[in-house]
Amino acid sequence: MAAETAMVRFYLMGKPHDVPKGLTIQKAMEYAGFRLLRGCGCRGGFCGACGTVYRTANDYRLKVGLACQTVVEDQMYLALIPFFPAVKATYRVEDLPPTAESLIGLYPEVLRCVGCNTCRKVCPQQIEVMRYIAAAQRGDIAKVADLSFDCLMCGLCASRCPAEIVQYNVAILARRLYSRHLARPADHLAARVREIETGVCDADLDAMVAANEADLRRMYAAREIEPEDL
Repeated sequence: MAAETAMVRFYLMGKPHDVPKGLTIQKAMEYAGFRLLRGCGCRGGFCGACGTVYRTANDYRLKVGLACQTVVEDQMYLALIPFFPAVKATYRVEDLPPTAESLIGLYPEVLRCVGCNTCRKVCPQQIEVMRYIAAAQRGDIAKVADLSFDCLMCGLCASRCPAEIVQYNVAILARRLYSRHLARPADHLAARVREIETGVCDADLDAMVAANEADLRRMYAAREIEPEDL
C-alpha cells in the first residue's frame, strides 16, 4: 500500500488550502486550483514577477521570497505582490551625464535614505541595496551598476523602505548610464551588428519566418550550443 502524501496547510489572502508538502508557493497555488495569469513570470527565479510576503507559524517576522522558489510551509500566511506601485521617471539616457546630479535630479528621494538596511534584508537576491543607494548619493555610477547587476526588479525593497525610495528604478537608471557612457564599447558586438546589416542572415531569417511549428522545433533542437565548460 502506497504511503500517504504528507500535506501542509497554507493561507492565501486568509483562505486555507491543503497541499502536498514540498511544493513551491506557485505550484501549491496551482494545486489548490488557481490559474496563474499574472505574477508567474519565468518560474525560474530570474524575472522577479512573483514577489511574495508571508509569515510562518509562531514567528512574528514578515518574510519575503519569490513564489517560484520558496517552498510552502504548514501554517504559512502569504500574499503575492506581482507589482509594487512606483513612479518611474521619464528620461533619455543619451542626454543624461553619468553623475550624481542625474540620479538625484530624477530620484531626489535617494537622499532620504536613513541607512536602516531593510532593503538589503528583504531582497530575495541578497543584493547590497543600501550600499548601492549610498553609491548613488556619491555619484558612483559604476558601483551602483555593479552592486545592482543581479536585481530582478521585484519591488520588495521599495515595499519595505521607510524613506519611500524606489531603489530598483534608481539601479536600472545607473546601469543604463553606465552602459551608455562609461562601459568600454564591445568591439565584437559592433562587428557582428555590421555583419548582420549586410544581409548575411536574411536568408536564414526568412526560412524561420516561413517554417511551421514542427520545423521550428527541429531547428531549435539542432542549433549549435557552446560547451558549458568554456
